[in-house]
Amino acid sequence: MTPKTELDITRWVVSEGLKGSSETEILTGFCRRLVTAGVPLLRANLSQPTLHPIIGGHNFIWWRGDETAVEEDWQRSFNREGLKASRIPFSYMASENLWRMRYRLGPDEAPSEFPLLKRFRARGGTDYFALATAFGEIRRLGPADRVLSSWLSDASAGFDDRHIAIIEQLAPTLALTVKSASAYRIAHSVFGTYLGTDAGRRVLGGEILRGTGETIRAALWYCDLQGFTKIADTTPRDRLLGMLDDYFECMVTTVHEHGGQVLKFMGDGLLAIFKGDPVAESCDAALDAADRVLGRMARVTAKRVGENLPVTGFRVALHLGDVMYGNIGARDRLDFTVVGPAVNEVSRIEAMCRSLDQTLVILSAFAEATGRSSDRLVSLGRYALRGVRRPQELFTLFTDEEGEALI
Repeated sequence: MTPKTELDITRWVVSEGLKGSSETEILTGFCRRLVTAGVPLLRANLSQPTLHPIIGGHNFIWWRGDETAVEEDWQRSFNREGLKASRIPFSYMASENLWRMRYRLGPDEAPSEFPLLKRFRARGGTDYFALATAFGEIRRLGPADRVLSSWLSDASAGFDDRHIAIIEQLAPTLALTVKSASAYRIAHSVFGTYLGTDAGRRVLGGEILRGTGETIRAALWYCDLQGFTKIADTTPRDRLLGMLDDYFECMVTTVHEHGGQVLKFMGDGLLAIFKGDPVAESCDAALDAADRVLGRMARVTAKRVGENLPVTGFRVALHLGDVMYGNIGARDRLDFTVVGPAVNEVSRIEAMCRSLDQTLVILSAFAEATGRSSDRLVSLGRYALRGVRRPQELFTLFTDEEGEALI
């Protein structure tokens, strides 16, 4: 490879990073350029830990002959293929604090402690080279403190010293570009996890000025767990958190499956919105989610009872109203959420569940806006709500004799 070719590859990698190309696109183009320049490359892998509540990190894998590189994620605390970490090359490098590792893969040379290298040899690999490119401690994003890369040759003599030098020379530029791509991915993931998908997207898109937002008409979902204060006083911390995780996992998954957005957790409570056009579809989606969650929560409770774990009930209120959806708070601490009278009313409706002995209570504005779901509702009567000027008619889902909501 000539100095000009090396410079051209460097410039291309930088331009892809500035353009915002994905990690798979960058790796694919990089490897193809190495092969064109004479590097006998069969496979390449970029691996990076990430900041995510479930995903531990990403592998971006390229094989010569494939159209593009592919992404394979690994889960936190997941023991891939049942192997000990010490038998995976990258894990071994991390545990031993190694920054480079190389193995020839001749008939008797692939080390037995790395089954992966045996598979590479079976596919024609002759030389395996792995490299760790570290980031500085300043501005690191959690565990994303390095990029690990591996390079596999199928040339009869493997890589020569010139090939290794080229890879080592270009690796920092490649790692910095991948870091740029992964930083946005991490930010998108963290914002979506803590703010909600839509709110996170809006904040990353620049909607961050205090007091700005839009007025939307949305179906509101407010729920909380029953008797949580008493349970919290008598339940060990780990069991309490486990209970919250199990029940909230059920609620949040169901809300998301039906197109809702979870905006915030408030202790043992949860606020979500369903927004769309027409409004009737948003209300139907929210009601479908509430219907579905009744059965799912019952199954969660039954499972926890079988495991001798603490259990609780829950209550859900549904409402429809105009709310301001945007940034509220102080100059240096904002919350992207919804505010308005309808938000206050839905929390008061939820408080009516206990006195009405209902798991689900729906305000008349929501009931009147439903489309295909109107025949599934039954009136509970008219009630005076604190802070609401006139009595409101409340509804719930019609149920069969066994208490299951009818669809």
